[in-house]
Amino acid sequence: MQSTNNKDLSKRDKRSPNRVKVMSDVFYAKNLFEEAFPFRRYGSVKAMTRAAHLFISQRVTKDFTFRRARSIWEGKARRIDGEEIDALREAVYEETRREQQEVRARLATLDEMLASIDADQAGQALATRRPQVRRPSRMDR
Repeated sequence: MQSTNNKDLSKRDKRSPNRVKVMSDVFYAKNLFEEAFPFRRYGSVKAMTRAAHLFISQRVTKDFTFRRARSIWEGKARRIDGEEIDALREAVYEETRREQQEVRARLATLDEMLASIDADQAGQALATRRPQVRRPSRMDR
């Protein structure tokens, strides 16, 4: 009968190349929360947490409180329900769509600005070249 030492087993387990690092649900929810409700958009923790509370509470069956939203953002929640993860994924999707619309609107504005600048430059270039261009005369007909 072989006897094994627990210390050897634990060292072997820690060093094994097949060991997979798994993200905890709390950490995953915290990351989703930060993606879905970016601080830079809301400007304050209270406004950000209030928006998260309103969004998530409409999509879960249990009583989702302001304090629960804050604990998820801080990473202090003891557990995360599947409904909450699903609501956070939906929030990330909505935030991505909103950001995409903002970027498209900004690009359209920049395109208009560039088009007006190019038209002005093209107009100035034609105005400076006009004296150089001769008018058609009777011989050109």
